Amino acid sequence: MSIDPRAALSALTTALEEHLVAASARRGEEDPIVEATFLGIIDAFEAYEEALFDAFDEVTPLVIYGEDGEDSDDFDDDEDDVEEDDEDAELESEAANEQ
Repeated sequence: MSIDPRAALSALTTALEEHLVAASARRGEEDPIVEATFLGIIDAFEAYEEALFDAFDEVTPLVIYGEDGEDSDDFDDDEDDVEEDDEDAELESEAANEQ
């Protein structure tokens, strides 16, 4: 049974607002309320994504990072690629200036 995408979107918006309130009142590095609302965002997003797909055969361009470990590693690799590209461009520029 699928839920209405508008209801799922409303729940996602509420989850984001609850996380903002919890984050602004954080009590330490591992505040359980912040962690609970963080997980609430994930649950609400997944429900919205499923409802959107069921109703309209559509998805969002959003991805939950860190859920399985692979996505967060991919992000780190992308940063490394950018640094390597910058170094390559710098070396090419130096070589061109020497000629």
